[in-house]
Amino acid sequence: MKIVITDCDHDSLAEEQAVADAAGAELVLSPSGAAEDVVAAAAGADGLVVQYARIDADLLDALPTVRAVGRYGVGVDTVDVAACTARGVAVCNVPDYGTESVSDHAIALALAAARRIAWMDRGVREGSGGLAPVRPLHQFGGRVFGVVGLGLIGAATARKAAGLGYRVVASDPRHRPGTDVGGVEVLALDDLLAQAHVVSLHVPLTEATHHLLGAAELARMRPDAVVVNTSRGAVLDTAALADALGAGRLHGAGLDVFEEEPLPPGHPLTRLDTAVLTPHLAWYSEESYGELKRRTVQNVVDVCAGGRPANVLNPEVLDAAAERAR
Repeated sequence: MKIVITDCDHDSLAEEQAVADAAGAELVLSPSGAAEDVVAAAAGADGLVVQYARIDADLLDALPTVRAVGRYGVGVDTVDVAACTARGVAVCNVPDYGTESVSDHAIALALAAARRIAWMDRGVREGSGGLAPVRPLHQFGGRVFGVVGLGLIGAATARKAAGLGYRVVASDPRHRPGTDVGGVEVLALDDLLAQAHVVSLHVPLTEATHHLLGAAELARMRPDAVVVNTSRGAVLDTAALADALGAGRLHGAGLDVFEEEPLPPGHPLTRLDTAVLTPHLAWYSEESYGELKRRTVQNVVDVCAGGRPANVLNPEVLDAAAERAR
């Protein structure tokens, strides 16, 4: 069994190697995620593990022996799942590995932006300070925290926000407005935007969620509201957000993901004191890091060994394979 990691910026592959060794698998690292490098490294491979590389129909056709693609993370927007399914390739992710870490980070960004912590920190370091530049500031109790997307991470964020004293509301197309989900009132998105002092995004990137918050949606928000994004950069219209923050139409933003990553030096967001920016690391904690690495490779090993992994996005591929084996 040969498994190729197409691109990886981790400081060590010890966790992955331990899983591969236990399965008697050969583990190979491609020098980059460029298609030609992946094809060269993965000739004859049974499985691929990807971080940033794009897996599309052309690449799959050049690697006919591949039976599984595993992605480090929750989202699979760089993997053409339909193309994989058409070719009998299972696509695996790790949908729940970072629930606590990402929700912790979402809360941290929300609080830092609401209380303007980074702005005050810069002022102290520059020898200035005072209350006037950062007003208004509010306590959390009695404020409204809006969660967009009540998946595992959104639900965990809602739980933590409630513990801080926020009144938590949510919007999710899977739940009808007016219902209660785990003690959280569900609203239509427009109603959530109109009410919430914090809007925290926890949705996957799809055609339906691309620029879910654009200029029109941002204009519906309260001027004292904060936007938090730890999901995918393109869920939020970056240019529209920068315009709204620059014009003072929003209190602040806490962003861990961007439409262009890494965020280019000199980007308008980097010049805004009201924006708190982190480099797509919400997923990281020592605990979640090791879990992600082990489970990503284990999913691919399980498929290649003829088993059923813990997480697979197109189980019909495995069902068809099992039927053929009968």
